[in-house]
Amino acid sequence: MTDPGLIVIGSGPAGVGAADAYRARRPDAPVRIISADGSHPYFRPPLSKDYLRGETDDVGMHPPEWFRERDIEVVLDAAVDHVDAGERVVTAGGDRYPYGALVLATGASPAPLPIPGGERALQLRSLADAETLRGAARSATTAVVIGAGFIGCEAAASLAMQGVSVTLVAPDELPQQKRLGAEAGRRLRELVEKTGARYLGSAKVESVQADSVRLDDGTTLPADLVLAATGVHPNSAIAGSLGLTLEDSRVVVNADMSTGVDGIYAAGDVAFAFNSGAGRRLAVEHWQDAEDQGQVAGAAAAGEDATWSGVPGFWTTIGDADVKYHSWGDGYERSTMVEHGDGGFTVWYSAGDGTTVGVLTYQADDDYDRGEELITAGEPPPVDRG
Repeated sequence: MTDPGLIVIGSGPAGVGAADAYRARRPDAPVRIISADGSHPYFRPPLSKDYLRGETDDVGMHPPEWFRERDIEVVLDAAVDHVDAGERVVTAGGDRYPYGALVLATGASPAPLPIPGGERALQLRSLADAETLRGAARSATTAVVIGAGFIGCEAAASLAMQGVSVTLVAPDELPQQKRLGAEAGRRLRELVEKTGARYLGSAKVESVQADSVRLDDGTTLPADLVLAATGVHPNSAIAGSLGLTLEDSRVVVNADMSTGVDGIYAAGDVAFAFNSGAGRRLAVEHWQDAEDQGQVAGAAAAGEDATWSGVPGFWTTIGDADVKYHSWGDGYERSTMVEHGDGGFTVWYSAGDGTTVGVLTYQADDDYDRGEELITAGEPPPVDRG
C-alpha cells in the first residue's frame, strides 16, 4: 500500500516547518502544503518594516528550488473545502488529497474593525495586504494607524520614515501598557516617536471617514491612509468542523502538537499548545515559535518523540531599533526597569514567587540571552537577588 504521507494546511512558518521536519525523517513519503494564499511561502515580519518602506521585495521564505529539492509540493490558491478525518482525505480547490498525517497550520486573520467605516481601513497580514499598503503609502501624506501592538508600532514607524505624517492611535495611555507595563510603554513610545510618528493614547476611534478618522471625543484626524492593526483571530474553522477541542478559538494540543483525533496535529497561531518547560498550555503569535511548533508537529507526525519546550520570544524592529522579548506570555506580578548608559534598557518580569517569567531588552543582548536561561531555570532576575 502506498504511504499517503503528510498534508499541511497553511504555508506560514508552522506549515513549512512541519513539512521540513517530516521530510527529514520520511524521505520517501509524499509531503504536500496546501494554502489558500496565492503567494509562495514568505516571511511575514518584513511586511511591516523594510518591505513596507520599499527597501526590499525579497520576502520569500525559501526559493522554489528549496521545495523542489525536498520534494515538497506546494499547492497555492486552494482553499480547503472539506476534511474527512475518517477517510483521511482533504478536499481543496476541487481536488482530493489523501493523507496519513495532517497538520493544521492555518494561522490567523486580522480582526475586523467593528466601527462605522471600518471596512475602509487597510489591514496588514498577507503579502497581498502589504502590497496594497505599500502602494497606498506612496501617495499618502497623512496616515492613521489604529492599534499599538508591535505590528502597529512597526508600521507607524515605517510609514513615518517615508515622510508620511502618521498618528498612532490606541486606547492605552502608552503602547503595550497592559502587557508590558508603564515603564516599558514609555520607552516604546519614545522609539515610535523618534521615527517621526505621533502617538495618541487614551483614544478611541469612533468612525473611519473617506479622508479622516473621528475619535469619540470629537477629534478628527486627517488620513489619506488608515491601517487597522487591531489584532487577529485564529483560523480555526477547519478544526471546529472536525470536532477538535477549542479554547478561545485555538486548537488544544499536547506538547507534541497532537490533537484528540488520531493523525491530526496543529501548530502556530491556531494552536493552544502545552509547553513542557512552562508546564502549561500557552497561546503565542510569534514567528519563531510557530516554526518551532511546526517542526515538533512534523517530527511527531513522522513517528518521532518531540515536544515543544522552549521559552517563547521574538524581536520587533521599530524604525532602526531592535527590541527583544522572551516571556511565557501569561502575565507577571512585578516588573523592574534597568536603564543602561548607552540608551538601552532591560525590563525584568517576575512572578509572585520571584521567578523570572519575562525579559524585554533594547541594546542589551546579554540580558536577552540571560533572561531566556533564567526563565527556563525558574530563577529570579538579577535585580531581585539580594
